Amino acid sequence: MQQMEHALLYTFLEESSDCQFKEQLWSLAPVSNQGPIVPRRQGRTVHYRGWLVPRRQGPDDDSELQCDGNRSGRLENGELEADAPTNEDVIRIIAAQLAEIGDKLDKDVQGNVVNDLVQHFLNENLSREEIMRHMSRVVRELAQAIPADMEQERVMLVLAMVLTKKIVNTVPSLLHRAFSVTVDFMNQQFHNYIDEMLGE
Repeated sequence: MQQMEHALLYTFLEESSDCQFKEQLWSLAPVSNQGPIVPRRQGRTVHYRGWLVPRRQGPDDDSELQCDGNRSGRLENGELEADAPTNEDVIRIIAAQLAEIGDKLDKDVQGNVVNDLVQHFLNENLSREEIMRHMSRVVRELAQAIPADMEQERVMLVLAMVLTKKIVNTVPSLLHRAFSVTVDFMNQQFHNYIDEMLGE
């Protein structure tokens, strides 16, 4: 199951600047037991394991009112401790922060690199594996050319998602193919890294 990678890529694209296909992106919205996973833009946030995460909200308020009139929650160091966010909340905020990195790396991805990848995606004779191999090679080459002020794996993950955005901006009809190939690529190349990042 690639739900984690799907949700991360979807939210990354939603949060990226210059994503020209946001309306079409809704057709790929990840679904959970509670319905579509959509980035939440309102509500208070809390720090959770180094990430700024939207605080889980109840139907009426952030916390339950108990019979004695007090709010529920545990006190830690004199402050009310927030409920742990759900995995979906963590995916949302991490994807948004990776999108910020992606916006900075965007300029490092040349048009000829994108056009070359577009040709691979348009070629019906190429298998998903061949496209993923080519994508992997492009991502590695781009990552090596970028000054490393962050871990290499994070740079490569962000570059793969930036490339997907640029491919679909160039040829919007490639949305479904580019998205699904990138989800497979992320699952194959970065699954453990993404798992650690969401659980750190």
